[in-house]
Amino acid sequence: MKKKIISLLASFVSAAVVIPNPLSGVNNFTQLLLKITQAVGALVGALGTIMIIVAGILFLTSAGSPERIKTAKTALVYAIAGIAIGVSATAIVQTILWVIR
Repeated sequence: MKKKIISLLASFVSAAVVIPNPLSGVNNFTQLLLKITQAVGALVGALGTIMIIVAGILFLTSAGSPERIKTAKTALVYAIAGIAIGVSATAIVQTILWVIR
C-alpha cells in the first residue's frame, strides 16, 4: 500500500507543472505595484462617489439640525478628499518609484 502511494506521489512530482501568469502584462514588482494602485484608486474613487451621495442624503434629511448638517459637511469633505486621493494614487506611486530609482 505504501509503495503505491509513494509511486503515485512520485508520478505527480515528476510531471512538469506550468502555472500561467494570472496578471497579464505584469513581469516585475513595479508593474504589480502600479496595477494594485490602479485597482485601489478605482475602488476609492467609487466609494468616494457613493459617499457624496450619502452626504447629499444626509443634507436632505437634516431638517435644519445643525449637528446633522455638520455631519453631512464632514462626510462631503472626506468624500472629496477620498476621490482626490483615489484619482492621484497612481501618480503618487509613480512619483515615489521615480524617486527611489
